[in-house]
Amino acid sequence: MPAATIGPELQRLIDLLAKMPGLGPRSAKRAALYLLKKRDPVMRPLAFALDDAANKVKACSVCGNWDSIDPCAVCADTDRDSSVLCVVQDVGDLWALERAGAHKGRYHVLGGLLSPLDGIGPDDLNLGALIARAKDGLISEIILALPATVDGQTTAHYLTEHLESSGVSITRLSQGVPVGGELDYLDEGTLAAAMKSRRAF
Repeated sequence: MPAATIGPELQRLIDLLAKMPGLGPRSAKRAALYLLKKRDPVMRPLAFALDDAANKVKACSVCGNWDSIDPCAVCADTDRDSSVLCVVQDVGDLWALERAGAHKGRYHVLGGLLSPLDGIGPDDLNLGALIARAKDGLISEIILALPATVDGQTTAHYLTEHLESSGVSITRLSQGVPVGGELDYLDEGTLAAAMKSRRAF
């Protein structure tokens, strides 16, 4: 479709939708047309939800989860085991583990993985806060629920070295998580099995 046939407002919508993961230019056009056809049941409520989320949702100051309250609902839950801390790459991984019901402790979201090739070092991640939490005397076990990728293993080794002096037991997910696998794409049964079969790192 020539650019001249699309008005600037619609083109801006398409361009913004195309920035979403999994949406290319053609998918973004289809999504934009769908939204326009469904203005009242979908588009306007979506616009309100986006504005509401942009103004109210923030990163938890304790674990890094996204929520409209701080500390987040997971950190504020007194029924969780505060002595076990599960370290994940991103919030999507936290949600995947919660969906699977595989972890009843606390979390810590790194916000990414160490990747020297991409210029991502320790200062770019939420590592300092994790090391501080490990040394506060309340944590007995840290589960490294990181992807079985090169960057995931690099991050896990870095954390193991820096957490060794804390005296905290460090474990990792075991069977069921394939090499190169991302937690957010695994089914609940696989995640639950991996959590139960965790082993010392």
